[in-house]
Amino acid sequence: SRGDFSAEFVFGEAEAGGEDAWTAALRQLRGKKAATTLDEKIEKVRQKRKLQEREAKQAKVKEEDAEAEDDQTEKKECEDCSRDEEDVESEYSLDDESIFTKADKVKVKEKKRSKKGEVEAEGFFEDASQYDDNLSFQDMNLSRPLLKAITALGFKQPTPIQKACIPVGLLGKDICACAATGTGKTAAFILPVLERLIYKPRQAPITRVLVLVPTRELGIQVHSVTKQLAQFSSVTTCLAVGGLDVKTQEAALRSGPDILIATPGRLIDHLHNCPSFHLSSVEVLILDEADRMLDEYFEEQMKEIIRLCSHHRQTMLFSATMTEEVKDLASVSLKNPVRIFVNSNTDVAPFLRQEFIRIRPNREGDREAIVTALLTRTFQDHVMLFTQTKKQAHRMHILLGLMGLRVGELHGNLSQTQRLESLRRFKDEQIDILVATDVAARGLDIEGVKTVINFTMPNTIKHYVHRVGRTARAGKAGRSVSLVGEEERKMLKEIVKTAKTAVKARILPQDVILKFREKIENLEKDIYAVLCLEREEREMQQSEAQINKAKKQLETGKKETGSESLERSWFQTREERKKEKLAKALQEFDLALRGKKKRKKFVKDTQKKAQMTPEERSQFEILKSQMYAERLAKRNRRAKRARALPEEEPAAAPAGPKKKKKLSVFDEELTNTSRKALKQYRAGPSFEDRKRLGIAQRRKGGNFKSKSRY
Repeated sequence: SRGDFSAEFVFGEAEAGGEDAWTAALRQLRGKKAATTLDEKIEKVRQKRKLQEREAKQAKVKEEDAEAEDDQTEKKECEDCSRDEEDVESEYSLDDESIFTKADKVKVKEKKRSKKGEVEAEGFFEDASQYDDNLSFQDMNLSRPLLKAITALGFKQPTPIQKACIPVGLLGKDICACAATGTGKTAAFILPVLERLIYKPRQAPITRVLVLVPTRELGIQVHSVTKQLAQFSSVTTCLAVGGLDVKTQEAALRSGPDILIATPGRLIDHLHNCPSFHLSSVEVLILDEADRMLDEYFEEQMKEIIRLCSHHRQTMLFSATMTEEVKDLASVSLKNPVRIFVNSNTDVAPFLRQEFIRIRPNREGDREAIVTALLTRTFQDHVMLFTQTKKQAHRMHILLGLMGLRVGELHGNLSQTQRLESLRRFKDEQIDILVATDVAARGLDIEGVKTVINFTMPNTIKHYVHRVGRTARAGKAGRSVSLVGEEERKMLKEIVKTAKTAVKARILPQDVILKFREKIENLEKDIYAVLCLEREEREMQQSEAQINKAKKQLETGKKETGSESLERSWFQTREERKKEKLAKALQEFDLALRGKKKRKKFVKDTQKKAQMTPEERSQFEILKSQMYAERLAKRNRRAKRARALPEEEPAAAPAGPKKKKKLSVFDEELTNTSRKALKQYRAGPSFEDRKRLGIAQRRKGGNFKSKSRY
């Protein structure tokens, strides 16, 4: 409820030392050379286009009235002076002004009642979803340093998930917990862990708590919250996520921090390459966004981490979309797990207003126009736009930037510096719109996000819950707007069925969509120009890197420096990782285009077109890689042809000291001419030899009566 949070409460922003969490992470990456930003390229292309428009306008005026040349020059100078003051509306000065004044229609979507009853989850040792509603932080027997930190952070009352989880966590039981997004799950698992560490101080510098998160940004956020809650105690924390400096992390791990927050990949890297670091002393293992951590993408890495962890540990799993099937959690080896489901695993935030825009079957190409219309007319700031692919996210950044909007992007193709910089700018309100893929969908708490827009519906309802969970957090209100095509209507029905508040349908006027579609078509040349500038810069950077590498080699006289020549080891070989990626690619076929004939027809149709729609472009790229993966897998499954010629012999071993072939006992006795061997031969077999030989003969069914060996 809203009463659980104070009005000025901000979750996980400034750290105990006063420095922002994102600023601290960016400080590690400051040394890396930053290229020209995409916004600078977009601005360059925009200014070029405006100059061309002005020149065309001037030429037209000169033809109509030659005497107005002086006036036109003055006008140009005035425009140059006011360039910085130009607004989004200037982009549409030639268009009909009515597109900004026309309102969208919003109507309530009817809910169809489900006839089927709910099936209760079985297999859990205990269900502790019911909690004492009057419980306060003081009633939980928490230490004074923790209560002081809670007061400093502005917590008034524990949230439902905190009331249910903290008492159970303090008992040392394994937990499987589920609560809606933005309800304080991080504090729900960190507070019992900190209490345990304060109550039982460590005897030696060892890591006792491991928190695993799926993304780097979420790791930084959890680390920040942990530091804030532990600021008045002696508990030490460490962050080990990808993208940040490896050497700094290794130095921190050698000192044995109490709590380690890590992403699976970087953690395995340290386990195999940092000799003094191990997980055998881990007392508590926590998986944040546990359903994501246990899915097929992290499967091999999680197996490796759990294998290296201590068997005698407490395990806690937390997510907004936690699975209710115990068999799905078997890989984590839970011992008598306690089920704490404060919300259903498909519940969205309580104060979220859900809206949907229907895309007709023959109007799939309107998606970009609809999103652009929403962002320029209705939702102009504090907006997160989610796309399915990195390519589409990048294109939307360029397109919206060319329309004069303040935009940033966040996805896996960016460097860690760029990712953190985009997040920091969005938090500091330097940009109004953040275009992101699902890498930003889980766990991130960004203050003041008013609206979440889904360019396409995500893969599953779980992904949808996490995406829209970026708004309406900590008891605040928020809105989500999702574009739904014909193939995505099944998911929409499920969402409407489970919604606890009325779901709205938004309808944009058709003439508004057509105006924006026309505008986007006119900007295609500018989008291409920006992409060309990016490609040129990338090629320049590659050339510079090669030149610098060659210079370094000439100066040192070696191919690689000592530190670079040592390759970091990994628990899988390159071939195993390649096969794993290929297997995952095969599982990701688009359901709408499943089947060879349908995919081939789609590719042929798109190749024939001179210009594809944005949706077709991204779909085409996905399909090409999927079809290649399918062909390769089929080739590997095919039985090998029988060959008449013998297989090629393996390559000879490298030259070196040859190992002597081990001689048999008989050969050794014949060739051994040492004094000891001759003496033994003359004396005959010893008692032990005769005994062994007799046993062997009796087993064969013969008799041994000979006194000599031969």
